[in-house]
Amino acid sequence: MISPKYRQVVFAFLMSSFMSFIMSMIITFINLGFIDGFFLKWMEAWIKAFVFAFPIILIVAPVVHKLTNKLVNKG
Repeated sequence: MISPKYRQVVFAFLMSSFMSFIMSMIITFINLGFIDGFFLKWMEAWIKAFVFAFPIILIVAPVVHKLTNKLVNKG
């Protein structure tokens, strides 16, 4: 298992992987439709999106967690 001290990095990696994978597929489909070579175009878009998404989530996630904690009633 991965040490809990890497929780934020693992979270950012997984979140950016899933989000960039799904969003790149949707945007590629919207722009091109299901053309020949769709999968390769999608994978190219996914890699490019992930390269940006991972560091962005590393930076933005802590801010979002703080905002969420301020907005949500702790009961």
